[in-house]
Amino acid sequence: MSLRPLDQSRKLQNVLYEIRGEALAEADRLEAEGHRILKLNTGNPATFGFEAPFQIVRDMIEAIPNAHGYSDSKGIVSARRAVVYRYEQEPGFPTFTPDDVFLGNGVSELITMTMQALLDEGDEVLIPAPDYPLWTAMTSLGGGTPVHYRCDEQNDWQPDIEDIRAKVTERTKAIVVINPNNPTGAVYTRAVLEQIVEIAREHSLLLLSDEIYDRILFDGARHIPMATLAPDLLCLTFNGLSKTYRVAGYRSGWLVVTGPTDHAAGFLEGINLLASTRLCPNVPAQHAVQAALSGVQSIDALIAPTGRLHEQRDAAWEGLEAIPGVSCVKPQGALYAFPRLDPEVHEIHDDQQLVRDLLLREHILLVPGTGFNWPTPDHLRVVTLPEARVITEAIERMGNFLASYRQ
Repeated sequence: MSLRPLDQSRKLQNVLYEIRGEALAEADRLEAEGHRILKLNTGNPATFGFEAPFQIVRDMIEAIPNAHGYSDSKGIVSARRAVVYRYEQEPGFPTFTPDDVFLGNGVSELITMTMQALLDEGDEVLIPAPDYPLWTAMTSLGGGTPVHYRCDEQNDWQPDIEDIRAKVTERTKAIVVINPNNPTGAVYTRAVLEQIVEIAREHSLLLLSDEIYDRILFDGARHIPMATLAPDLLCLTFNGLSKTYRVAGYRSGWLVVTGPTDHAAGFLEGINLLASTRLCPNVPAQHAVQAALSGVQSIDALIAPTGRLHEQRDAAWEGLEAIPGVSCVKPQGALYAFPRLDPEVHEIHDDQQLVRDLLLREHILLVPGTGFNWPTPDHLRVVTLPEARVITEAIERMGNFLASYRQ
């Protein structure tokens, strides 16, 4: 019997996620052969010895006997109230209620739901370049067209406002802002954010603000929530527990809706519908939200000048800057560095091949810059989660590799 071939859906044609792409499969193969691989491809704190705060684990354990049924499709009320309380502590954050909060199986699910509810074929969404690639992927999967606006490396990776203005069309529906930024570590200034809000105001654009790293900040950097600058616009704020509270595997995120909603009733009904079709978020992980947001904020010690995350950021940045032909804007937030390889020194035509060759020779796994929709093969993303001595050694090995590498 001959079976009809089954190919993947054409909807996946423009869906890419190099963070867990072919290079990771090769790394897993090498590990299966007995090699030790330093995986600097994904921001997974648990892999590098970061433990979940015990209060969060305790509350989840205590809740499990009563967490075996479905919850409300938006999530349990106590967790959504905790999210409301968190933002009540943010000066100027618009007022909202637990009904304006959706809990999700990580921010990733909430991004997917948002794009599915928002987009028709050909609708455009402005997304930064470089970006967190899930935003581009889910825009494409939702039937929309991702339009990438430039972030300026010469200006500490701040968004290029004139480039944003030039790319707004009558089909533009929303603008995505990732702040603090993954992959660059940039923290956006108030002036830049205000100009983005003004563009959204002029063209009646939906604001989609990814703020998952809002409490991982260095050197006195200050995060300004987008919603505080746009009380008169519909703004969706995405956040969660995975990074600040080091519980990525719990898949516990939230979406907050602020601003006027009458003009967007259909869109918000769409999110409600999609929330219902997935039945509910993971219930045990929802019980982590209140404990996390109301307990001791252990992240503060980690980002302090003597804290582990701060020291690792410094070690990564200093090591990268020391490599001939490599430069790196110093990250002000998040868990990544995005170094540039000077084409005059390192003539790279294919950054995916560079990543594979580095993996095979040095057993270090990175992500190519083009995996973040950066247009040229001259950047890499480095995760700054390993201990300082580990990341220092890894970057030294990377420098030795680049010294003799040719494509």
